[in-house]
Amino acid sequence: MVAITVETEPAPSTSAPKMRAPKGACDAHSHVFGPFDAFPPKAPSVYALPDTPLEKHEAYRKTLGVQYGVLTQPAPYADDPSAMLDALRRSGGSLRGTAVAKAGIAPATLEAWRDAGVRALRFIEMRTPSGGRYPGSAGITDLLALEPILRELGMHAQLWISAHDIAANASQLERIKIPLVFDHMGQPDANAGPDHVDFQTLLRLLKDGGRWVKLSTCRVTRNASEDAVHKLHDAFIETRPDALVWGTDWPFVRMDTPPDAGALMDQFLNWTADESLIRRILVDNPKTLYDF
Repeated sequence: MVAITVETEPAPSTSAPKMRAPKGACDAHSHVFGPFDAFPPKAPSVYALPDTPLEKHEAYRKTLGVQYGVLTQPAPYADDPSAMLDALRRSGGSLRGTAVAKAGIAPATLEAWRDAGVRALRFIEMRTPSGGRYPGSAGITDLLALEPILRELGMHAQLWISAHDIAANASQLERIKIPLVFDHMGQPDANAGPDHVDFQTLLRLLKDGGRWVKLSTCRVTRNASEDAVHKLHDAFIETRPDALVWGTDWPFVRMDTPPDAGALMDQFLNWTADESLIRRILVDNPKTLYDF
């Protein structure tokens, strides 16, 4: 086997938010990478890998003021969740995981992952900057093949897909009978506004039930103003506040200028404003979805 060259970079800094999250808050979308001597990548990466093992993740969460976290499997680890499983094992119950698997994985393997704290599998239909599929990722065809075993194990699916493709595949997505979580606010075109047909289709799927959205804004504000993203954020909250979770996407891979996670927390708290809604999205909803 040819060794994969590992290009690394330091973990991004995090400032303490100006506002305080409620006790028991959860960052529902972040990653661990490394330590690389124990857990090297399994697939070539299109980005430098941040040095963010469990210890740095714990320090990050402490600064952010959140007790719980959900780790999402990064594409360079492909379908080998060893780094994630190690972090889950050593987290004392404060972390859950979203792994990656392709059609054909043994049900016993998925069951062992679930028992270790993995609550979902992630599927990706977004493309790299060059237009290809992310190395190591699984797609909708894998999701459809794995749906029966995920249902049997009480696990859900997480899907990173654009709002345009959500609308184009709405009838297929409606037939999925396990909970389905859309990454990064469903990756909408914020400049098109909340009345665009693609975003309205996403809202309809959310309203119909069995669908969740992660209010992680950093991938959406890259090509749109905060005001435009704020309008979409409000539309989600008005539609189904009981089907929303919040996440940072720390440590912000593939971003020339990573955001400050503390500022993202303040953004969410300012935009949401209502204390009962804040608690629902940061505490109650992730407790339900991820079984903390």
